[in-house]
Amino acid sequence: MSDGSDDWEWLVLINDEGQYSLWPSMEAVPGGWRAVGPMGPKQVCMDYVESTWTDLRPRSVVDAMGQ
Repeated sequence: MSDGSDDWEWLVLINDEGQYSLWPSMEAVPGGWRAVGPMGPKQVCMDYVESTWTDLRPRSVVDAMGQ
């Protein structure tokens, strides 16, 4: 059963660790996150995240490894 969320407008969010998330556009962006990329259908936002977030390691881990 669908909850209708595929019909919502979504935001792409990113946090200070470089981690991405999808968020319903009708909700306030939670603290520690900011909107980046497209706002629109879920699939458009998911495609953006999949093409942009290629290194899943948190930024602090990348920095600690000196890369």
